[in-house]
Amino acid sequence: MGPLDWTVGAVTSACGGTLRGGALGRIDRVSTDSREDLDGALFVAIAGERFDGHDFAREALAKGAVAAVVDRPLEGDGTLVVVESTSEALLALAAKRRGELRIPVVAITGSTGKTSTKDLVASGIEGAHASPRSYNNEVGVPLTVLGTPDSATALVLEVGSRGRGHIAWLGPAIRPDVAVVTNLGVVHLETFGTTDVLADAKYELVEMLISSGTAVLPADEPRLHRGHEVRTVTFGRGGDVDWSDLSLDDVGRPSFVLHAEGHSHDVTLEMAGAHQTANAAAALGVALALELPVGSFLSGMERATGSDWRMDIHRGRVTVVNDAYNANPQSMEAAMRTVATMAGNRRIAVVGRMAELGPLERAEHIRMGALAQSLGFEVVLIVGDDPGYAEGAGTVAVNATGFEEALDTLRSILEPGDVVLVKASRAAGLEQLALALASETAQ
Repeated sequence: MGPLDWTVGAVTSACGGTLRGGALGRIDRVSTDSREDLDGALFVAIAGERFDGHDFAREALAKGAVAAVVDRPLEGDGTLVVVESTSEALLALAAKRRGELRIPVVAITGSTGKTSTKDLVASGIEGAHASPRSYNNEVGVPLTVLGTPDSATALVLEVGSRGRGHIAWLGPAIRPDVAVVTNLGVVHLETFGTTDVLADAKYELVEMLISSGTAVLPADEPRLHRGHEVRTVTFGRGGDVDWSDLSLDDVGRPSFVLHAEGHSHDVTLEMAGAHQTANAAAALGVALALELPVGSFLSGMERATGSDWRMDIHRGRVTVVNDAYNANPQSMEAAMRTVATMAGNRRIAVVGRMAELGPLERAEHIRMGALAQSLGFEVVLIVGDDPGYAEGAGTVAVNATGFEEALDTLRSILEPGDVVLVKASRAAGLEQLALALASETAQ
Protein backbone atom coordinates (compact mmCIF):
# COMPACT_ATOMS: atom_id res chain seq x y z
CA MET A 1 0.00 0.00 0.00
CA GLY A 2 1.12 3.49 -0.79
CA PRO A 3 0.68 6.67 1.23
CA LEU A 4 -2.55 7.80 -0.45
CA ASP A 5 -6.20 6.82 -0.19
CA TRP A 6 -7.90 8.69 -3.01
CA THR A 7 -10.84 7.98 -5.27
CA VAL A 8 -10.60 8.46 -9.02
CA GLY A 9 -13.25 11.14 -8.66
CA ALA A 10 -11.15 13.07 -6.16
CA VAL A 11 -8.15 12.87 -8.49
CA THR A 12 -10.24 14.06 -11.43
CA SER A 13 -11.50 17.01 -9.42
CA ALA A 14 -8.01 17.96 -8.18
CA CYS A 15 -6.66 17.87 -11.74
CA GLY A 16 -9.62 19.72 -13.26
CA GLY A 17 -9.85 16.82 -15.69
CA THR A 18 -12.53 14.81 -17.47
CA LEU A 19 -13.13 11.20 -16.50
CA ARG A 20 -13.42 8.63 -19.28
CA GLY A 21 -14.10 4.95 -18.72
CA GLY A 22 -14.77 3.16 -15.46
CA ALA A 23 -13.99 4.71 -12.12
CA LEU A 24 -13.61 1.72 -9.80
CA GLY A 25 -10.86 1.22 -7.25
CA ARG A 26 -8.93 3.46 -4.91
CA ILE A 27 -5.57 5.05 -5.58
CA ASP A 28 -2.78 4.52 -3.06
CA ARG A 29 0.13 6.20 -4.86
CA VAL A 30 1.15 8.14 -7.98
CA SER A 31 3.76 7.05 -10.52
CA THR A 32 5.22 8.34 -13.78
CA ASP A 33 7.20 5.16 -14.47
CA SER A 34 5.46 2.29 -16.27
CA ARG A 35 8.26 -0.08 -15.25
CA GLU A 36 7.17 0.01 -11.60
CA ASP A 37 4.65 -2.23 -9.87
CA LEU A 38 1.51 -0.23 -10.61
CA ASP A 39 -1.18 -2.24 -8.86
CA GLY A 40 -3.31 0.38 -7.10
CA ALA A 41 -1.39 3.32 -8.57
CA LEU A 42 -2.37 6.35 -10.60
CA PHE A 43 -0.16 6.64 -13.68
CA VAL A 44 0.58 10.17 -14.89
CA ALA A 45 1.80 10.29 -18.49
CA ILE A 46 4.58 12.89 -18.49
CA ALA A 47 6.26 13.85 -21.77
CA GLY A 48 9.99 14.14 -21.13
CA GLU A 49 13.02 14.91 -23.27
CA ARG A 50 13.53 11.28 -24.30
CA PHE A 51 10.25 9.49 -23.59
CA ASP A 52 6.56 10.33 -23.68
CA GLY A 53 4.56 8.63 -20.94
CA HIS A 54 1.54 8.47 -23.23
CA ASP A 55 3.37 5.76 -25.17
CA PHE A 56 3.30 3.61 -22.03
CA ALA A 57 -0.10 4.50 -20.57
CA ARG A 58 -1.82 1.40 -21.93
CA GLU A 59 0.98 -0.76 -20.55
CA ALA A 60 0.56 0.92 -17.16
CA LEU A 61 -3.19 0.19 -17.12
CA ALA A 62 -2.55 -3.43 -18.10
CA LYS A 63 -0.10 -3.73 -15.18
CA GLY A 64 -2.76 -2.73 -12.67
CA ALA A 65 -2.83 1.07 -12.62
CA VAL A 66 -6.27 2.20 -11.44
CA ALA A 67 -6.30 5.07 -13.94
CA ALA A 68 -4.01 7.07 -16.19
CA VAL A 69 -3.80 10.85 -16.35
CA VAL A 70 -3.31 11.91 -19.98
CA ASP A 71 -3.57 15.10 -21.99
CA ARG A 72 -5.11 13.41 -25.02
CA PRO A 73 -7.61 10.55 -25.39
CA LEU A 74 -6.17 7.07 -25.95
CA GLU A 75 -7.72 4.12 -27.74
CA GLY A 76 -8.79 1.05 -25.78
CA ASP A 77 -10.33 0.21 -22.44
CA GLY A 78 -9.43 1.56 -19.05
CA THR A 79 -9.98 4.60 -16.86
CA LEU A 80 -8.51 7.85 -18.12
CA VAL A 81 -8.41 11.30 -16.55
CA VAL A 82 -8.00 13.66 -19.49
CA VAL A 83 -6.41 17.01 -18.65
CA GLU A 84 -4.94 19.96 -20.52
CA SER A 85 -1.43 19.35 -19.17
CA THR A 86 -0.17 16.28 -17.35
CA SER A 87 2.64 18.30 -15.78
CA GLU A 88 0.13 20.75 -14.33
CA ALA A 89 -2.01 17.80 -13.21
CA LEU A 90 0.95 16.24 -11.37
CA LEU A 91 1.58 19.55 -9.63
CA ALA A 92 -2.09 19.83 -8.67
CA LEU A 93 -2.04 16.33 -7.19
CA ALA A 94 1.07 17.19 -5.18
CA ALA A 95 -0.64 20.36 -3.96
CA LYS A 96 -3.58 18.22 -2.83
CA ARG A 97 -1.25 15.93 -0.90
CA ARG A 98 0.62 18.92 0.57
CA GLY A 99 -2.69 20.19 1.91
CA GLU A 100 -3.23 16.91 3.73
CA LEU A 101 0.13 17.01 5.54
CA ARG A 102 0.36 18.26 9.11
CA ILE A 103 4.13 18.04 9.45
CA PRO A 104 6.91 20.61 8.96
CA VAL A 105 8.14 20.97 5.39
CA VAL A 106 11.78 21.90 4.77
CA ALA A 107 12.73 22.93 1.23
CA ILE A 108 16.38 23.29 0.18
CA THR A 109 17.81 24.96 -2.90
CA GLY A 110 21.18 26.45 -3.88
CA SER A 111 23.92 26.20 -6.45
CA THR A 112 25.78 23.42 -4.62
CA GLY A 113 25.23 21.35 -1.50
CA LYS A 114 21.47 20.84 -1.94
CA THR A 115 21.55 17.05 -1.86
CA SER A 116 24.08 16.77 0.96
CA THR A 117 22.20 19.30 3.10
CA LYS A 118 18.96 17.45 2.40
CA ASP A 119 20.57 14.17 3.46
CA LEU A 120 21.97 15.73 6.65
CA VAL A 121 18.63 17.28 7.63
CA ALA A 122 16.67 14.12 6.88
CA SER A 123 19.10 12.02 8.89
CA GLY A 124 18.88 14.45 11.80
CA ILE A 125 15.07 14.27 11.98
CA GLU A 126 14.03 10.75 12.91
CA GLY A 127 11.15 9.59 10.72
CA ALA A 128 11.57 12.31 8.07
CA HIS A 129 10.58 11.65 4.46
CA ALA A 130 13.02 13.11 1.96
CA SER A 131 13.66 13.40 -1.75
CA PRO A 132 15.37 10.27 -3.07
CA ARG A 133 18.78 11.06 -4.61
CA SER A 134 18.22 14.52 -6.14
CA TYR A 135 14.54 14.38 -7.09
CA ASN A 136 14.56 18.13 -7.43
CA ASN A 137 12.80 19.08 -10.68
CA GLU A 138 9.24 19.66 -11.87
CA VAL A 139 8.56 15.92 -11.73
CA GLY A 140 10.74 14.84 -8.81
CA VAL A 141 9.46 17.42 -6.32
CA PRO A 142 5.75 16.58 -6.82
CA LEU A 143 6.50 12.84 -6.70
CA THR A 144 8.37 13.29 -3.42
CA VAL A 145 5.46 15.19 -1.89
CA LEU A 146 3.01 12.57 -3.17
CA GLY A 147 5.13 9.81 -1.67
CA THR A 148 5.05 11.25 1.85
CA PRO A 149 3.57 8.65 4.24
CA ASP A 150 1.17 9.62 6.98
CA SER A 151 3.73 8.39 9.50
CA ALA A 152 6.39 10.90 8.41
CA THR A 153 7.57 13.36 11.04
CA ALA A 154 8.79 15.91 8.48
CA LEU A 155 9.13 16.35 4.72
CA VAL A 156 12.55 17.41 3.39
CA LEU A 157 12.58 18.53 -0.23
CA GLU A 158 15.47 19.31 -2.55
CA VAL A 159 14.42 21.96 -5.07
CA GLY A 160 16.40 22.68 -8.21
CA SER A 161 16.08 25.46 -10.76
CA ARG A 162 17.29 26.00 -14.30
CA GLY A 163 15.81 29.46 -14.66
CA ARG A 164 13.65 32.18 -13.19
CA GLY A 165 10.16 30.98 -12.30
CA HIS A 166 10.98 27.27 -11.99
CA ILE A 167 10.89 27.22 -8.19
CA ALA A 168 7.90 29.55 -8.01
CA TRP A 169 5.92 27.19 -10.29
CA LEU A 170 6.40 24.41 -7.72
CA GLY A 171 5.11 26.60 -4.89
CA PRO A 172 1.66 24.98 -4.46
CA ALA A 173 3.31 21.61 -3.86
CA ILE A 174 6.04 22.92 -1.53
CA ARG A 175 4.60 25.63 0.78
CA PRO A 176 7.66 25.37 3.05
CA ASP A 177 7.86 26.04 6.74
CA VAL A 178 11.64 26.37 6.40
CA ALA A 179 13.35 27.54 3.20
CA VAL A 180 17.11 26.93 2.88
CA VAL A 181 19.43 28.44 0.27
CA THR A 182 22.82 26.76 0.58
CA ASN A 183 24.80 29.19 -1.59
CA LEU A 184 24.99 30.96 -4.93
CA GLY A 185 27.58 30.08 -7.56
CA VAL A 186 28.05 30.03 -11.30
CA VAL A 187 25.95 26.98 -12.20
CA HIS A 188 23.44 27.04 -15.07
CA LEU A 189 24.62 30.40 -16.38
CA GLU A 190 23.74 29.15 -19.87
CA THR A 191 20.09 29.42 -18.81
CA PHE A 192 20.19 32.01 -16.01
CA GLY A 193 22.38 34.44 -17.93
CA THR A 194 23.64 36.42 -14.92
CA THR A 195 24.36 35.74 -11.27
CA ASP A 196 21.72 38.31 -10.29
CA VAL A 197 19.06 36.33 -12.14
CA LEU A 198 20.40 33.21 -10.42
CA ALA A 199 19.94 34.88 -7.03
CA ASP A 200 16.40 35.97 -7.95
CA ALA A 201 15.54 32.41 -8.98
CA LYS A 202 16.80 30.86 -5.75
CA TYR A 203 15.10 33.55 -3.67
CA GLU A 204 11.74 32.38 -5.03
CA LEU A 205 11.85 29.68 -2.36
CA VAL A 206 12.13 32.29 0.42
CA GLU A 207 9.24 34.25 -1.08
CA MET A 208 6.98 31.22 -0.53
CA LEU A 209 7.30 31.52 3.24
CA ILE A 210 4.41 32.85 5.23
CA SER A 211 4.96 35.00 8.32
CA SER A 212 5.51 31.99 10.59
CA GLY A 213 8.18 30.47 8.36
CA THR A 214 11.97 30.66 8.64
CA ALA A 215 14.63 31.30 6.01
CA VAL A 216 18.02 29.64 6.53
CA LEU A 217 20.55 31.63 4.53
CA PRO A 218 24.34 31.98 4.15
CA ALA A 219 25.57 34.88 6.23
CA ASP A 220 28.01 36.06 3.55
CA GLU A 221 25.55 36.31 0.64
CA PRO A 222 24.03 39.82 0.54
CA ARG A 223 22.01 39.05 -2.60
CA LEU A 224 19.80 36.81 -0.44
CA HIS A 225 19.23 39.22 2.43
CA ARG A 226 16.35 41.31 1.11
CA GLY A 227 14.40 42.27 4.20
CA HIS A 228 11.70 39.65 3.67
CA GLU A 229 9.54 39.76 6.79
CA VAL A 230 10.20 36.26 8.06
CA ARG A 231 12.48 34.90 10.73
CA THR A 232 16.00 34.31 9.38
CA VAL A 233 18.73 31.98 10.65
CA THR A 234 22.14 32.58 9.07
CA PHE A 235 25.05 30.17 8.79
CA GLY A 236 28.70 30.64 8.00
CA ARG A 237 31.32 33.07 9.23
CA GLY A 238 29.69 35.48 11.64
CA GLY A 239 26.30 33.81 11.28
CA ASP A 240 23.90 32.36 13.83
CA VAL A 241 25.53 28.97 13.13
CA ASP A 242 29.29 29.00 12.63
CA TRP A 243 32.05 26.38 12.69
CA SER A 244 35.69 26.07 13.70
CA ASP A 245 38.50 23.55 14.29
CA LEU A 246 38.03 21.61 11.04
CA SER A 247 40.12 18.49 10.44
CA LEU A 248 39.84 15.59 7.99
CA ASP A 249 40.64 11.93 8.58
CA ASP A 250 42.52 9.75 6.08
CA VAL A 251 39.42 9.26 3.90
CA GLY A 252 38.34 12.89 4.01
CA ARG A 253 35.65 12.71 6.70
CA PRO A 254 35.42 16.02 8.58
CA SER A 255 35.45 16.69 12.29
CA PHE A 256 34.68 20.22 13.45
CA VAL A 257 32.87 22.30 16.06
CA LEU A 258 29.51 23.94 15.36
CA HIS A 259 28.64 27.08 17.33
CA ALA A 260 25.03 28.17 17.83
CA GLU A 261 22.98 29.97 20.46
CA GLY A 262 25.95 30.25 22.80
CA HIS A 263 26.77 26.52 22.69
CA SER A 264 29.51 24.54 20.95
CA HIS A 265 28.96 21.06 19.54
CA ASP A 266 31.63 18.59 18.43
CA VAL A 267 30.63 16.95 15.15
CA THR A 268 32.15 14.16 13.07
CA LEU A 269 30.43 13.27 9.81
CA GLU A 270 30.37 10.07 7.78
CA MET A 271 30.06 12.18 4.63
CA ALA A 272 33.45 13.15 3.21
CA GLY A 273 34.63 16.63 2.36
CA ALA A 274 35.66 19.82 4.10
CA HIS A 275 32.76 21.55 2.35
CA GLN A 276 30.32 19.50 4.44
CA THR A 277 30.92 21.95 7.30
CA ALA A 278 28.77 24.56 5.56
CA ASN A 279 26.11 21.99 4.73
CA ALA A 280 26.08 20.82 8.36
CA ALA A 281 25.79 24.41 9.59
CA ALA A 282 22.81 24.96 7.28
CA ALA A 283 21.27 21.71 8.55
CA LEU A 284 21.67 22.83 12.16
CA GLY A 285 19.99 26.08 11.14
CA VAL A 286 16.97 24.00 10.14
CA ALA A 287 16.95 22.30 13.54
CA LEU A 288 17.01 25.71 15.24
CA ALA A 289 14.21 26.94 12.99
CA LEU A 290 12.05 23.95 13.93
CA GLU A 291 13.11 24.16 17.60
CA LEU A 292 14.29 20.54 17.57
CA PRO A 293 16.49 19.07 20.35
CA VAL A 294 19.97 19.88 19.09
CA GLY A 295 21.72 16.88 20.64
CA SER A 296 19.52 14.23 19.04
CA PHE A 297 19.48 16.11 15.73
CA LEU A 298 23.28 16.22 15.56
CA SER A 299 23.55 12.55 16.53
CA GLY A 300 21.30 11.62 13.63
CA MET A 301 23.06 14.01 11.27
CA GLU A 302 26.43 12.45 12.03
CA ARG A 303 25.11 9.08 10.75
CA ALA A 304 24.13 10.46 7.34
CA THR A 305 25.92 8.60 4.57
CA GLY A 306 24.81 10.75 1.64
CA SER A 307 23.41 9.87 -1.75
CA ASP A 308 25.02 7.60 -4.33
CA TRP A 309 27.85 8.95 -6.48
CA ARG A 310 28.52 11.92 -4.19
CA MET A 311 31.93 11.61 -2.52
CA ASP A 312 31.21 7.87 -2.49
CA ILE A 313 34.47 6.24 -1.34
CA HIS A 314 35.46 2.71 -2.42
CA ARG A 315 38.63 1.33 -0.82
CA GLY A 316 40.58 -1.53 -2.38
CA ARG A 317 43.96 -1.78 -4.08
CA VAL A 318 43.28 1.83 -4.95
CA THR A 319 40.80 4.24 -3.40
CA VAL A 320 38.10 5.37 -5.82
CA VAL A 321 36.14 8.52 -4.93
CA ASN A 322 32.98 8.47 -7.01
CA ASP A 323 31.71 12.05 -7.03
CA ALA A 324 30.31 11.80 -10.54
CA TYR A 325 26.66 12.68 -9.98
CA ASN A 326 27.25 16.28 -10.99
CA ALA A 327 29.91 18.97 -11.16
CA ASN A 328 30.38 22.71 -11.13
CA PRO A 329 33.42 24.78 -10.18
CA GLN A 330 32.52 24.96 -6.49
CA SER A 331 31.92 21.24 -6.08
CA MET A 332 34.89 20.32 -8.28
CA GLU A 333 37.22 22.46 -6.16
CA ALA A 334 35.80 21.03 -2.94
CA ALA A 335 36.25 17.46 -4.17
CA MET A 336 39.81 18.07 -5.35
CA ARG A 337 40.82 19.72 -2.10
CA THR A 338 39.34 16.86 -0.08
CA VAL A 339 41.03 14.14 -2.15
CA ALA A 340 44.32 16.02 -1.92
CA THR A 341 44.24 15.48 1.87
CA MET A 342 43.39 11.77 1.77
CA ALA A 343 45.98 9.17 2.74
CA GLY A 344 47.44 7.22 -0.16
CA ASN A 345 50.11 6.99 -2.82
CA ARG A 346 49.38 9.30 -5.79
CA ARG A 347 46.34 11.47 -6.59
CA ILE A 348 44.66 11.03 -9.97
CA ALA A 349 41.70 13.09 -11.21
CA VAL A 350 39.38 11.64 -13.86
CA VAL A 351 37.27 14.54 -15.08
CA GLY A 352 34.72 15.43 -17.71
CA ARG A 353 32.96 18.60 -18.75
CA MET A 354 31.24 20.83 -16.22
CA ALA A 355 28.05 21.76 -18.04
CA GLU A 356 25.97 24.93 -18.28
CA LEU A 357 28.65 27.43 -17.30
CA GLY A 358 27.91 29.75 -20.22
CA PRO A 359 30.64 32.32 -20.98
CA LEU A 360 32.70 31.15 -17.99
CA GLU A 361 33.05 27.60 -19.28
CA ARG A 362 36.59 27.61 -20.67
CA ALA A 363 38.06 29.82 -17.95
CA GLU A 364 36.59 27.64 -15.18
CA HIS A 365 37.88 24.43 -16.74
CA ILE A 366 41.34 25.96 -17.09
CA ARG A 367 41.16 27.04 -13.45
CA MET A 368 40.21 23.54 -12.31
CA GLY A 369 43.04 22.01 -14.32
CA ALA A 370 45.50 24.42 -12.72
CA LEU A 371 44.06 23.70 -9.27
CA ALA A 372 44.56 19.96 -9.74
CA GLN A 373 48.18 20.52 -10.70
CA SER A 374 48.79 22.86 -7.76
CA LEU A 375 47.26 20.37 -5.32
CA GLY A 376 49.70 17.69 -6.44
CA PHE A 377 47.53 15.49 -8.66
CA GLU A 378 49.99 13.49 -10.72
CA VAL A 379 47.53 12.76 -13.53
CA VAL A 380 44.46 14.62 -14.77
CA LEU A 381 42.66 12.22 -17.11
CA ILE A 382 40.18 14.14 -19.28
CA VAL A 383 37.37 11.97 -20.65
CA GLY A 384 35.88 13.23 -23.92
CA ASP A 385 36.55 16.55 -25.61
CA ASP A 386 38.74 18.78 -23.45
CA PRO A 387 36.87 21.95 -22.41
CA GLY A 388 40.08 23.51 -21.05
CA TYR A 389 41.47 21.32 -18.29
CA ALA A 390 44.70 20.54 -20.17
CA GLU A 391 45.65 24.19 -20.56
CA GLY A 392 45.58 24.57 -16.80
CA ALA A 393 46.97 21.17 -15.85
CA GLY A 394 49.87 21.26 -18.29
CA THR A 395 52.10 18.19 -18.42
CA VAL A 396 49.99 16.12 -16.00
CA ALA A 397 47.00 16.19 -18.39
CA VAL A 398 46.09 13.05 -20.36
CA ASN A 399 43.12 12.67 -22.70
CA ALA A 400 40.81 9.71 -23.36
CA THR A 401 38.12 9.78 -26.03
CA GLY A 402 35.60 7.77 -24.02
CA PHE A 403 34.78 5.24 -21.31
CA GLU A 404 36.80 2.27 -22.61
CA GLU A 405 39.92 4.26 -23.42
CA ALA A 406 39.77 5.95 -20.02
CA LEU A 407 39.46 2.61 -18.24
CA ASP A 408 42.33 1.14 -20.27
CA THR A 409 44.48 4.17 -19.44
CA LEU A 410 43.76 3.80 -15.74
CA ARG A 411 44.55 0.08 -15.84
CA SER A 412 47.95 0.90 -17.33
CA ILE A 413 48.97 3.63 -14.89
CA LEU A 414 47.40 2.77 -11.53
CA GLU A 415 49.57 1.65 -8.66
CA PRO A 416 48.52 0.18 -5.30
CA GLY A 417 47.53 2.93 -2.87
CA ASP A 418 46.57 5.49 -5.51
CA VAL A 419 43.56 7.70 -4.84
CA VAL A 420 41.34 8.36 -7.86
CA LEU A 421 38.72 11.12 -8.01
CA VAL A 422 36.04 10.70 -10.70
CA LYS A 423 33.95 13.81 -11.30
CA ALA A 424 31.97 15.50 -14.10
CA SER A 425 28.53 16.84 -14.81
CA ARG A 426 25.76 14.25 -14.93
CA ALA A 427 25.58 14.22 -18.72
CA ALA A 428 29.09 12.75 -18.91
CA GLY A 429 27.97 9.53 -17.21
CA LEU A 430 31.31 9.02 -15.46
CA GLU A 431 29.67 7.26 -12.50
CA GLN A 432 29.76 4.05 -14.56
CA LEU A 433 33.49 4.46 -15.06
CA ALA A 434 33.94 4.97 -11.31
CA LEU A 435 31.84 1.90 -10.51
CA ALA A 436 33.75 -0.24 -13.00
CA LEU A 437 37.09 0.93 -11.63
CA ALA A 438 35.98 0.33 -8.04
CA SER A 439 34.87 -3.19 -8.94
CA GLU A 440 38.15 -4.03 -10.69
CA THR A 441 40.28 -2.75 -7.82
CA ALA A 442 38.16 -4.02 -4.92
CA GLN A 443 40.61 -6.79 -3.98
